[in-house]
Amino acid sequence: MTDALSSTFAALADPTRRAILARLSSGEATVGELAEPFAMSLPAISKHLTVLERAGLITKSRDGQRRHCRISVAPLKDATSWLELYRQHWEEQFDNLGSYLATIHQPSDEGTPQENPS
Repeated sequence: MTDALSSTFAALADPTRRAILARLSSGEATVGELAEPFAMSLPAISKHLTVLERAGLITKSRDGQRRHCRISVAPLKDATSWLELYRQHWEEQFDNLGSYLATIHQPSDEGTPQENPS
């Protein structure tokens, strides 16, 4: 069984699915509305939606013949929290590297060219 974070990142790995989520971030849409901007078949869009739904990134509901999709933010919040831990770590590492580089590149009096008094 795959953990939720792995499912989230696997679903986000595809640019079509990211575009679908971007569209849903502005509000609910039908499957047909989500398919409009893509040059692919409705079954292909449905497969993308299934991946997003299994990852918990969207929910689908029916209203007669129409299927509506809406974004679910909980998995995105979990992914953001996980990424934030690593962002903080790497920022600290870069700060340490910057401090180290500043100490080894400080100009010293020795070895600096002197002006010729002539």
